[in-house]
Amino acid sequence: MAGTTKYTQFIALAPESVWAVLGDLERWPEWNPGVRSVRMRGATALGATGDYLPNGEVAARVHGRFGKPFRVTVFEPARELSIEQPEPAGTMHLTWRLAERDGGTELTQELRFTGPSAAAARTVVRPFIETAARVNFSRLARLAGVVPAEDALTTVIAGGTGALGLQIAADLTCRGQRVTLLTRRRDPALPFRQTEWDGRSVGAWSAELREPGRLAVINLAGKLVDCRPTERNVAELRSSRVDSTTALVAAARLRDTPVDYWIQASTTAIWSDAGETRCTESTPLPVGLPQMTGVAQPWEEAFDPARADHWTILRTSIVLDPDAPALKRLGQLTKAGLGGRVGPGDQWFSWIHIEDWLALVRAGLGLDPEVTLPDGILVAATENPVRNTELMATLRRTLHRPPAPPTPSAMLTVGAVVLRTDPALGLTGRHATSEILPKTGFTFRYPTLEEALTDLLPS
Repeated sequence: MAGTTKYTQFIALAPESVWAVLGDLERWPEWNPGVRSVRMRGATALGATGDYLPNGEVAARVHGRFGKPFRVTVFEPARELSIEQPEPAGTMHLTWRLAERDGGTELTQELRFTGPSAAAARTVVRPFIETAARVNFSRLARLAGVVPAEDALTTVIAGGTGALGLQIAADLTCRGQRVTLLTRRRDPALPFRQTEWDGRSVGAWSAELREPGRLAVINLAGKLVDCRPTERNVAELRSSRVDSTTALVAAARLRDTPVDYWIQASTTAIWSDAGETRCTESTPLPVGLPQMTGVAQPWEEAFDPARADHWTILRTSIVLDPDAPALKRLGQLTKAGLGGRVGPGDQWFSWIHIEDWLALVRAGLGLDPEVTLPDGILVAATENPVRNTELMATLRRTLHRPPAPPTPSAMLTVGAVVLRTDPALGLTGRHATSEILPKTGFTFRYPTLEEALTDLLPS
């Protein structure tokens, strides 16, 4: 059996409103572009059958020719809807559950495969069902009637089409807030307002920072660090962050008043390879600007706190998310039998679950009445960093893999060249935690690695 994966999202609507869209399976393609079409053989009800086509030319042809009808196995209005889709030598089980929460609905999507073909079926089907799940939930929320209130916060997200940018844009949309993405190239497939910018200079896009009402800026712009550490790449890592921050600050100076909230991205890698140092918000930075300090320190310094009434420099650790490159790569290695310790194995791994990261961002935007973040630097990491040896052992347990031999440092270095990445991402680390969060009322939903991986990976 290939296990179960779950995605959960709060939507600021009553369960009945969400069900009005979710409960009509023929509307599934309206909010999940991975599904091309659904045709029910009668009204949607317990025991009803229907046919769906995935949105891929080859997959649609194959499924259209050989796929058997799915069957509705649970139909409880405003509570739960489940279908079973026969697969060759197995079955796909897909469930949506709705639970009433204060101010709205918690929607959970659960995907499970059974039978001898479970692992193969998950590989083939998952991209159509689960890819960009949170963004799909935001489409569902809008179809169901989520609209921003008059006093809703407008959040401008620089780097908004990146992985974390899309996650927070979707989460805020589902909660009835307004979002605008600053991007170098519009993506018409995204369900969010988008404005083009060059990430370097003040242009027409700066008008987004002069919109009336409450305004927030989230700056996530920057080149991905998953690249070879050449002099040119390091310079691009730095300039893509510093230039975009400088441009945002300059645009904010055109306002009559500071923005209400500003979340400035940074990274716990600002301490570079910290060894056994216990890093917190007050830990001094390394001297001499080693990589990544030489990227992150000028990035933070380009931000001007005077441009915001409330501000947070969020030094984020590794964000664990099923679609994040770090977790995907580690999971692939573990499944391939290479889930042993990497290099010496004693390097620290600081991390945070995507749900907890989103909760921190909401708190930084003043959207959580129970948590107040002070202005300043904040480490976005759980209180429980682990060493690489424990990280890999936990991955193996979660993915039900046997013990594996270690990956020598030399092998990782060679592999990094082939994959065009930086071996330091696996061979270095830091023990980073927050000394501020325990005083704010913030509680981690996933405080331990075991809890996080159990939630994120097929169980």
